[in-house]
Amino acid sequence: MNKLDTSNTNKLIDRFGRQVTYVRLSVTDRCDFRCQYCMSENMQFLPRQKLLTLEELASVGKTFSSLGVNKIRITGGEPLVRKNIIWLFEQLGQMEQIKDLTLTTNGSQLHKYAKNLKSAGVTRINISLDSLKAKRFNDITRVGDLKQVLKGIDSAIAAGFDKIKLNSVIMKNHNHDEILDLVAFAIERNIDISFIEEMPLGIINSHGRDKTFYSSDEVRKDIEAKYSLNSSNKKTSGPSDYYDINNSDTSVGFISPHSHNFCENCNRVRVTAEGRLLLCLGQEHSVDLRDIIRRNPGDLEKLRNSLIEAMKLKPKSHEFNVNVEPVILRYMNMTGG
Repeated sequence: MNKLDTSNTNKLIDRFGRQVTYVRLSVTDRCDFRCQYCMSENMQFLPRQKLLTLEELASVGKTFSSLGVNKIRITGGEPLVRKNIIWLFEQLGQMEQIKDLTLTTNGSQLHKYAKNLKSAGVTRINISLDSLKAKRFNDITRVGDLKQVLKGIDSAIAAGFDKIKLNSVIMKNHNHDEILDLVAFAIERNIDISFIEEMPLGIINSHGRDKTFYSSDEVRKDIEAKYSLNSSNKKTSGPSDYYDINNSDTSVGFISPHSHNFCENCNRVRVTAEGRLLLCLGQEHSVDLRDIIRRNPGDLEKLRNSLIEAMKLKPKSHEFNVNVEPVILRYMNMTGG
């Protein structure tokens, strides 16, 4: 692997003056759950040869870090089902430019890997949790075991990460009645929680998104029926708007791609497990990094220049609309959660 010239002052700046400092790096489209809002019940997963290798993923992370990226989030699918994944965390964790190495997970494997992730340099973990009712949890995930996830959350807390946050996708008449229970669960454990409006990615048959849409404003109203929320100074590289809950150490965040578009200050891009650089979650503008990497083995300058050039393709905003068939046919597990 050749060395990169980091003396160059080039940064990843798009046409609208936004600097990309945050990359969501998917390591697999596979998952041990089959969440209704994330994927089809009978998914066809990518063959191994189409995935970026762990070494290629490390090269991508290194190249991004040379261009001003200081946060990398590892996503999937479920990242922890990828064989030897701790090696990648160790490689990324050694990069001085990366100040925030984070993981999004469904929590199913955390009881096995929490300590190793902390040792590898992971700073924060986001854990998906959409229900505290075992049967409902199994229905939403189609196969998930709530007890196993709760065990994983406890293991992550014990490992001592800088921050742990729950992510809950709220759907009307599916789990919107559990909002206060989920907040109470977070408060009891001194961890944060974000509520997410469902993303219209991929065609699903389990429910109509226009019928299950529950806005962040509705979630907040439900929470304020019991808790006092104050605007928080907390700000991460992600799209959450945070509020502090009175008399607790817990903050609640709202991710609102529909009701409160967060594109104006977008500082993010995604890399899918097969190496597509997605310039926007809700658009199909992309660059085939896998092709660039494999046509130019070891040439990180070629990859670096390709990333700079790709910023010209980053659109101003997504065009999510729950009332029409999705324009984006790729599922969330294919996109990178």
